[in-house]
Amino acid sequence: MELRVLKYFQEVAKEQNITKAAENLHITQPTLSRQLKSLEEELGQQLFVRSSHNIQLTNEGKLLSKRTADILNMVDKTTNEFKAMHDFTGGYVDLGCAESKGITYIAKTAKNLLKEYPNIQLNMYSGNATSVCDQLDKGLLDFAVIVQDLDISKYNSINIPFHDRWGLIMRKDSPFVSKKSIHLDDLYDIPLLVSRQRGYNKMAHWLNQNESRLNIVATFDLIYNAAILVKENVGYALGFDNLVNTSLESVLCFRPIEPEMQANMYLIWKKNQILSKSATLFLEQLQNQMK
Repeated sequence: MELRVLKYFQEVAKEQNITKAAENLHITQPTLSRQLKSLEEELGQQLFVRSSHNIQLTNEGKLLSKRTADILNMVDKTTNEFKAMHDFTGGYVDLGCAESKGITYIAKTAKNLLKEYPNIQLNMYSGNATSVCDQLDKGLLDFAVIVQDLDISKYNSINIPFHDRWGLIMRKDSPFVSKKSIHLDDLYDIPLLVSRQRGYNKMAHWLNQNESRLNIVATFDLIYNAAILVKENVGYALGFDNLVNTSLESVLCFRPIEPEMQANMYLIWKKNQILSKSATLFLEQLQNQMK
């Protein structure tokens, strides 16, 4: 497969229209159609379902589109790294991040790094530990910040000195608001919102053990969206402290779980990975900051 043809394929997948894609690519429609047909023959799979008005991806086409996105991202990343080898004027640091107030450490590192190297750009991708580690393993990220108790033995790692505290996010008119903390037994009798990707931690273990006894009314990926559901009185959200507005002006508040449950924070990167100049400078800056 040629990169040029994969770019053609991805443009058609995006536009869902051969004519529009050909215009964007500055090639003729017959040329584009021939390239797509050759790609299907090379792979031995039908990638599109064609109609008079548009073109849709088959399941095989959707898989190729996902793989193509990874391939093209890797090509761009590699190209940028090699450009920076001769005369370093800047570059990119690609970082996958969990939702946590501990990202403050990353923010301070970026601030200090950019003062010295203003042409470096930090690209942050939000996600749970599973998704960011998958991107890291594929080489699409330089680093990942996780707040899960994963087996990180296959990675290089730095323990960031921050602990997230698990608790219950609720409305201030909740009957639980008078409590200083929420016991795990209290969770059995209320409508709960929990993370779709629970990860690997004490709270996730407890949820998995007790799921049949819980009233889970919704799941979420981002706590911001869960907070909106809580505001609308859909239920109570399990999450970390300091991620949702619980100020005096807010209708929401946070109560920690009892017994206390915490999550550790790590910066991880692949072993034996040759870091770009920008990524190396970022790592050095973070390590200096934590001394």
